[in-house]
Amino acid sequence: MENITMVAPLKQPIVFHLEGFYVPLGYGAYLFFLALLCYIVIMLANSVVLCVIVMDKNLHRPMYIMVCNLVVCDLLGATAVVPRLMLHFLTGQRKIGYFSAIAQAVSVHVYGFAVQTILGVMAYDRYIAVCEPLRYHDIMTSARLHSCLGLAWFTAFLFIGVLFIFHINSPLCGNIIHHVYCSNRGILNLACSPTPINNIYVVSQRFPSLSQNIKKFVSILFIIIPPVLNPIIYGLVSKDIRANIIQHFKYLLVHRKK
Repeated sequence: MENITMVAPLKQPIVFHLEGFYVPLGYGAYLFFLALLCYIVIMLANSVVLCVIVMDKNLHRPMYIMVCNLVVCDLLGATAVVPRLMLHFLTGQRKIGYFSAIAQAVSVHVYGFAVQTILGVMAYDRYIAVCEPLRYHDIMTSARLHSCLGLAWFTAFLFIGVLFIFHINSPLCGNIIHHVYCSNRGILNLACSPTPINNIYVVSQRFPSLSQNIKKFVSILFIIIPPVLNPIIYGLVSKDIRANIIQHFKYLLVHRKK
């Protein structure tokens, strides 16, 4: 499909058409259940880790508080993309309103940026723990921890906010986004005139030899795989969290038998 180009810029209300995946006839339901399964795993694994850390005061320590922030970030990214992807597989729906598209694009970019900044805070915490073990609690105080995490989120929202402010009022001459979800790059490609300022902030890697479906699938993996693995890597592998989860399950089983 090609962009619908017009002489005059599009006027509100603008409705975009997501190109989405090419789904062979009869395979939509299978892909829907696969996406649903992934989303259930993401929500369940991350919610369990989040609830355990929030409920157990013994886990209110710097590393686990940072894991909580990472979990929230993962839930943001997955929820911004996967439900609409399921709708696409099940009903073939490809339309998305202008403001919904902007909200999805902002959420995806904030997720991608905040993951990096939160991991940076976690790396800083581990650096202090390894290099200054005796002064760790004096350096990584509650105030400093929350300041670092606040800065991580603020930086993500500020950077992405600036990124979108540059083109929020740019006239658009097309309404077909050649992707599975909305992004800054996808919307910029529909602008009536070049936007060199935004290109400073957007890095695009192209692989001409790959099919469009493979490129889209890889881009989806970057949003689905981390939220699946992070609860395991940073949560379930932890002895304290794992023991707490087992304890809660035993408690529920005992009370069910009663």
